[in-house]
Amino acid sequence: MRSSISMFVRLVVLVLVGLVMVSAVEAADRDKLLSEPGVYGTFAAFRLDADWAKQDQLVRIAQLTTLKGVVEQHREKLAIDVYLLRGLSDHADVLFRIHATDLRETQQFLLDLQGSLFGKHLTDNTVFSGLTKKANYVPGMPDNLKAELKISSEPGLTPYVIVIPIRKDADWWSLPQEQRAAMMQEHTEAALPYSKTVKRKLYHATGLGDLDFITYFETSRLEDFQSLILALEKVKEFRHNRRFGHPTLLGTVRSLDEIIEVLAQ
Repeated sequence: MRSSISMFVRLVVLVLVGLVMVSAVEAADRDKLLSEPGVYGTFAAFRLDADWAKQDQLVRIAQLTTLKGVVEQHREKLAIDVYLLRGLSDHADVLFRIHATDLRETQQFLLDLQGSLFGKHLTDNTVFSGLTKKANYVPGMPDNLKAELKISSEPGLTPYVIVIPIRKDADWWSLPQEQRAAMMQEHTEAALPYSKTVKRKLYHATGLGDLDFITYFETSRLEDFQSLILALEKVKEFRHNRRFGHPTLLGTVRSLDEIIEVLAQ
């Protein structure tokens, strides 16, 4: 029975993708959106309501096809990643990370998502947005440290994703630039031993919500990530974190088709 349901899910997904590809124009430049500064990154985490599991399985499958349709509809202007949080996070079941040059496009995607048949079952949403920028403190760092920062992370699958929102205290922003730069150098030196196995991306969120930063991590070694956080907790800069997490989101990197299969069960 399970194999037949799985085959049905794949069939529905393939049909829907085929219909979308016929009418869709070229997708957004994903590499550019993920690498250049001046791009908005939005993290939207949702829990499925109690009614979701009470529905017939085929009804859930049909509703999940609308999720696929909304994502494909907006890929023209957005880079959209979907992660499975269910089973690893008590805050949400699914997480969307959206990159856009215009935040209104992200807003429209989320409106369309929540207005879909699948979206009607999304609740307890947590949404925060930030902006990618050039590193503020790297230019003043020693050359050997700059060179180490340019070393690429280890290639291969990074199945785990962690998102940690951060808010600094008022004292941090009142410190002289040189003093903050010195503390960030200490922060960087503490993080370097884990840079090959823990990929990291920073988003600046001050003024866009109640946060100052959103830190996004990917890794295949959660033990290295844990050691990274323990190392960062020991540096002076960490004392200026008024908020670190709350929530911390932990999930796995899956394809949208895989997530649809899991949620259909």
